[in-house]
Amino acid sequence: MTPLRTVALGFSLLLAATQVSLAQTKTTTKKTTTTTKKTTTAKKTTAAKKTTTPVKKTTTTTKATTPVVPAAPVKAPLTADEATTGLREALTQGVTRAVAQAGQTDGFNANADIRIPFPPEAQLIAATLRKVRAGALVDNFEVALNHAAETAAAQAKPIFLNAVQNLSLQDALTLATSKEEDAATTLLYEKTAADLRTSFQPTVQQSLEQTGATRLYAEMVARYNKIPLVTPLNPQLVPYATEKTVDGLFALISAEEGRIRANPAAQGSALLKRVFGK
Repeated sequence: MTPLRTVALGFSLLLAATQVSLAQTKTTTKKTTTTTKKTTTAKKTTAAKKTTTPVKKTTTTTKATTPVVPAAPVKAPLTADEATTGLREALTQGVTRAVAQAGQTDGFNANADIRIPFPPEAQLIAATLRKVRAGALVDNFEVALNHAAETAAAQAKPIFLNAVQNLSLQDALTLATSKEEDAATTLLYEKTAADLRTSFQPTVQQSLEQTGATRLYAEMVARYNKIPLVTPLNPQLVPYATEKTVDGLFALISAEEGRIRANPAAQGSALLKRVFGK
């Protein structure tokens, strides 16, 4: 082989090798490009997947709850026996306290609500005696009169309690549910006052004598009747003193009934609360 052919052959081989190398390079580049595209696509896909779905905020609405109020117990109607027993208990309590209050020292004399004044039918006697400077006799009599009422009141309990026990069942049922604060005392007075005065009068008369009221009254009447040109008077003291003593006791009983009706729970009796409770 000539040198020229040899050079030509070598040049041809070199050219072929270069083309092969270029082809491989292009292939690699394509592969790389493809890989790069795939990677980019993958990244885009991943990025898309990573898109955060907005979290829905759940708002919990708290409903205001209305407090449950327990229903008030239904009060069963009063029986006639309950009404009668409860009414008698209330009046018995009233009588007991009234007697204790009125029967103590100055129970009448120092209590402006029940203090017994000079007898109206004898007011002329009192006024005339004061004019002739005998007013001390009038004052002493009034004190003795009220002390007599106190002495009599201390012995009044059995007489009044007997009247309480005579209240009828029908009266009791009506009065127990009455809205009047002294309904029971008023009815007791209407039904028994006349009998009470009659049965109580001997006690009052004895008390008037014990305190000296009877003597003082007789002395005042005698002095008045001796005054010239006056019309003689002889007013009766015992009926007047009896009436005023009974009235004073009823006034105190009425106040006690009002206290029981206003707050039966404070009176220490389940029956009173049952009968008079609102």
